[in-house]
Amino acid sequence: MQAMNEQLIESVLNRQPFPLLFASISGSHMYGFPSFDSDYDVRGAHILPLEKVVGLYTERETVEWKQFVDGIEFDLVTHDIKKYFELLLKRNGNVLEQIFSPLNYRKTAYMEELREIAKGCITKNHGHAYRGYARGIWRSFEKNKRLKPLLYVFRVLLTGLHLMKTGEVESNIMRLNHHYRLPYLTDLITLKLRGSEETLLEDLDLAFYEKEYHRLSRMIDDARMASDLPEEPRGKPELHDLLVRLRLEHS
Repeated sequence: MQAMNEQLIESVLNRQPFPLLFASISGSHMYGFPSFDSDYDVRGAHILPLEKVVGLYTERETVEWKQFVDGIEFDLVTHDIKKYFELLLKRNGNVLEQIFSPLNYRKTAYMEELREIAKGCITKNHGHAYRGYARGIWRSFEKNKRLKPLLYVFRVLLTGLHLMKTGEVESNIMRLNHHYRLPYLTDLITLKLRGSEETLLEDLDLAFYEKEYHRLSRMIDDARMASDLPEEPRGKPELHDLLVRLRLEHS
């Protein structure tokens, strides 16, 4: 990531009206296959002051902002910590990936504590979530035959498989492929890095990729059944304690 873009990311974060617990880069940049025209997806958790959450109306639970800055599109979405922690306690792989993203900005002294708690929120049911997410993206790919959704399908499947096998959150497709060694992914990634967000796949062997999609989906099911991960998240008391401390600190 160029230094100029890091400065732009900081300028985007400065537009957030509330203190941040953390913010991460998500999307193609985190997944390892950004094109020249990929936007920057900035995700994270903000902390509403006490006076905005003790009444009947909770203000600005979600902050959204999308705009071009110096020719680069930025898409900022953050949730208040209560909403964010509630999402973490559900089968929300996106939240897990944001917390463990290596492209982390504005992380506070509480970030490592949050990551430790998040490890206890990983369950077998995340396997179902990743498999279902991949199914939806596959259907989109079948309609338009674009490269980007096909890479997303395999990124999601490998992330879910790795999570079930190891309990570790890894969302970068190149690092994942070091483990799972799918030879066709190297060519697809190279094509995406050299192309655009709208690259179409011509002369596509759809039957081959459909077979791989189903094979990896079955592997997730098998890994989930064999996993020692818990059925339910174990981090709710710790998240409650962290939420109270953060709220009081920013009152």
